[in-house]
Amino acid sequence: MKESRFAFRRLDARKWQNLRTGLVDVMPALVATATWGFVTGIALVKSGLTESMATLMTLMVYAGSAQLTSLPLLESSAPLWLIFAAGTVVNIRFVIFGAALQPYFRHLSWVKRLFLGYLTTDFSFVLFMARHGESRDRGTPDQLWYLLGVIIPGWITWNLFSLLGIFLGSFVPASWSLEYAAILALMAIILPLVKTRPMVMCLLVAGVIAWVGQPLPLRLGLAAAVVGGIIAGVLAERQMNRARSRAS
Repeated sequence: MKESRFAFRRLDARKWQNLRTGLVDVMPALVATATWGFVTGIALVKSGLTESMATLMTLMVYAGSAQLTSLPLLESSAPLWLIFAAGTVVNIRFVIFGAALQPYFRHLSWVKRLFLGYLTTDFSFVLFMARHGESRDRGTPDQLWYLLGVIIPGWITWNLFSLLGIFLGSFVPASWSLEYAAILALMAIILPLVKTRPMVMCLLVAGVIAWVGQPLPLRLGLAAAVVGGIIAGVLAERQMNRARSRAS
């Protein structure tokens, strides 16, 4: 009995340790998350939505890019199917993220996987893969609790600052140009993560495709940039592995 209690306490302490590790890793990214959430909240109310409608949208649609994409379509009274199609195209990258995370969490029930998928963001995916992407053992409790430590603070931060933007947006002058501050915050978080050649190739190819694809409708350029960046990263990594095998 004493041994089982000791094992339980040790497991419980390890869960909290991984939870804290995830929280520490995601702390710098929360600056960008807060800025984007605040900007998105302001954009929701300035587009003509009431505060109640904007609040409902930010709580249900945990995706800033999809919200910002749908706003001009809502203002122009576009068909509902077109609004959903635009949101789907913008967030198609999460299908790729989900496929990459599936080996780590496929042992969980579909309800728990749906919960993790809803809370997973670009930042949380990057941080998780940076820490556990090369792990041979997949589906461990350490990985689950680390991801929870990353995604839960992100969700709380996003909704808190998005709600602040909704209710304080009318007091923010347009001359502040907060969208540029959000972009700078994102760059400050992303650039330090680019440490390997495949990541550099992924970033460069995705950036070029996104810039060239700006005129495409429904932000298809963003979806193409995600797919192109991932393909470039995979090819660069394969080339590196081949070079290492030849050298060895």
